[in-house]
Amino acid sequence: MVRLSDVAARAGVSVSAVSRVLSDAPNTRVSETTRRRIHEAAAELGYRPNFAARALKSARTHVVGLVVPDVTNAVFTELLHGVEDEAYRLGYVVLLARADGLPEGVDIIGRLIGEGRVDGLIVQTGDAMPDSDIARLIAGRLPVVFVNSIHPEGAGSVVLDDERGAGIAVDHLVGLGHRRIALVGGLASSDTARRREIGFRAAMERAGLEVGDHDVTRLGYEPERGAEALTRLWTGEGRPSAVVVANVNAAYGVLTAAHRLGVSVPEDLSVVAIHDAWTAEHSWPPLTTVRMPLRELGATALRAMVESLASGARADAVVTDPEPVLVVRASTAEPRVKN
Repeated sequence: MVRLSDVAARAGVSVSAVSRVLSDAPNTRVSETTRRRIHEAAAELGYRPNFAARALKSARTHVVGLVVPDVTNAVFTELLHGVEDEAYRLGYVVLLARADGLPEGVDIIGRLIGEGRVDGLIVQTGDAMPDSDIARLIAGRLPVVFVNSIHPEGAGSVVLDDERGAGIAVDHLVGLGHRRIALVGGLASSDTARRREIGFRAAMERAGLEVGDHDVTRLGYEPERGAEALTRLWTGEGRPSAVVVANVNAAYGVLTAAHRLGVSVPEDLSVVAIHDAWTAEHSWPPLTTVRMPLRELGATALRAMVESLASGARADAVVTDPEPVLVVRASTAEPRVKN
């Protein structure tokens, strides 16, 4: 472990000067050259301040880290609210960090694990998080709760009833009279995508409808992937009259591609997406969605984290209360031609 004295020796200054500079102490009288030399020495040696060691009494920071792929994603808003509300109730503060799209060389996972800033981590992995980062999280000394993904190696997990959500979407379309229904899915490697595809297929089977290989895409949750998926479905074998989109962000891409292809929604194609977000109401047409209990997911994840801190054991849960809810807007209707 690198100490302040190591940084001081490398920079050629006193330990007290290093302490004042790295802690941003007020009224620190050092030149910019010395300040830069201290920071460079700390970076070269890999020095990281241990905030937990500075915490009073219990050595607990009472800060929980929440790591999400993209802080601009509207889907994560309710998740964050749930984590924060429960954290405040239990006397914790939430440190929010994004995992994707960081500048080269920025190791957010290493810093969260190594610096002692947080007591534990709640992580929404996303499709782009490397397996190496997931392995480091599980192997680290901090309790980790994964949100909506399951890693049986030792970390806790809190998931939604994704199969039920997909089934509600299919049942809605079947009730409108649709028979040719396709799935715009997430990546095959995604836990949520696999569960939603299982729910989709089960609901289709209950309705007596077949699902061919050409009826399912597995390209991802981004809008670009949704647009690509609809283009494949519409120009391929057997056009669907309706699609279940496994994520609301991909559904925006579906709407864009439909417009580009001259496909009228919902007259030519009904679209229902899993997850509701404030943006769904303002798309055109407004999207029919299945609202998943993301706020409750966040609150449950925070409680699981606190339980893990107290007991030292992993905590797992499936959020089934409240159940997913269908929100009918203008993107679904009866098929133009009964099929």
